[in-house]
Amino acid sequence: MTAVRAPEEVDHRIRREPPPWIAVSAAVFVCCWGGNQFSPLLLMYEERAHYSSVIANGLLGIYVIGLIPALLIAGAMSDGRGRRPLMLAGVVATIVGSALLAFGPVGLGFLAGGRLLSGVGVGVAMAVGTSWLTELSRAPYDPRSDDGAGARRSAVAFGAGSACGALVAGLFAQWGPHPETLPFVVHIVLGLPVLAAVARVPETRTRAVGARDAAATRGSLRSRLDLPGIRHRRFIRIVMIASPWIFGAAGIGYAYLPTQLSATGSHGLLFATAASIIALATSSAVQPLARWIHSDTSARGLMVAIGALALGLALVTVSIAIQSIPLGLIANVAVGFGIGIGQVSGLLEVQRIARHGELAALTGVFYSLAYLGFLFPVIIAALAAHVAVVGILWTLVGLAVITGALVAVSSRRHLPVRVVEPGEDAPVRTSHSRL
Repeated sequence: MTAVRAPEEVDHRIRREPPPWIAVSAAVFVCCWGGNQFSPLLLMYEERAHYSSVIANGLLGIYVIGLIPALLIAGAMSDGRGRRPLMLAGVVATIVGSALLAFGPVGLGFLAGGRLLSGVGVGVAMAVGTSWLTELSRAPYDPRSDDGAGARRSAVAFGAGSACGALVAGLFAQWGPHPETLPFVVHIVLGLPVLAAVARVPETRTRAVGARDAAATRGSLRSRLDLPGIRHRRFIRIVMIASPWIFGAAGIGYAYLPTQLSATGSHGLLFATAASIIALATSSAVQPLARWIHSDTSARGLMVAIGALALGLALVTVSIAIQSIPLGLIANVAVGFGIGIGQVSGLLEVQRIARHGELAALTGVFYSLAYLGFLFPVIIAALAAHVAVVGILWTLVGLAVITGALVAVSSRRHLPVRVVEPGEDAPVRTSHSRL
């Protein structure tokens, strides 16, 4: 399917306006802020609202229920109907989610609803925003960018937004007034102008002309989710098994760990905030390295990422066992390194596997698998009533090492063959080996 360029597609340099990818990056930033501002507040809800560890971690993970459908549906819809309307809906969802979270003291239902909508916002940002950034980081919108610019910009926006959300919420929780409300108000105020900015960004996936393209656009959601890329052997044997560890380690490192360190005393919220900032700031800082670590002939990037995440989980385990605050912070450096490299390398793997017209949908599948990892803390909290936490965590470390070994075995196999098809507006596409 060949997308027809919209009349509004004018060189931003002639108009002397900022590159259009900046507004989309801001939207991803705002949505990820909304998704992660809850993480450092887990300890607050346990201590002040007296929620159990399972309920508190459940509130952290419940947004996966909103996130995964949004990732899958929004990505597939935007491939056929355009990026802008879906991205606008995502920003609206994250703003409404914060409005509900601000009413958290009223009842658990507001918190659950707010987390659900926050997940929808993050899902849209990851599937639609990432794909839109990739397209806006190419000619004619940004002809000077390299092939990996879109993935790096998306990962930076994710890391920076998540870190800022955690920082603001954590500081309010430790020292500020009305910590159950004001952090979410700040997010709402920040998100409103982003809506106006996104509304002016050029559309990159306009409705195409022609019988074949029109039929594809009218196709059912189920048919748009039937992606050849999902059946690609490289996706199954590398991307699919590696993805959950990216955010699984994140949820354990900076959300679950603070609830297990009694050594922090009255400064538990401060530690939770510091752990989040360290992990997410490290994730953003290592983005430039991802381009050099990633390889077009192997899965080197994902192997390095899983190795770092396994190390981070091992350090988390030891930190809990000996109640070491410094070791817990160091653990989040390793976790952040793994998140940053894994996110960019995973996106680059998806980009070379995806067929033309399925980039957003396949990106949505990748992030859906990655965000399943945020259920790890919920599972650990439930099992901890029957099994020692340290034993559970060492088991996860072992599973992560096994995953890294499996990725290494398939690292150089099933590489997509790069070919160019007549009439295709993208410079390359991939042929697919199937099961």
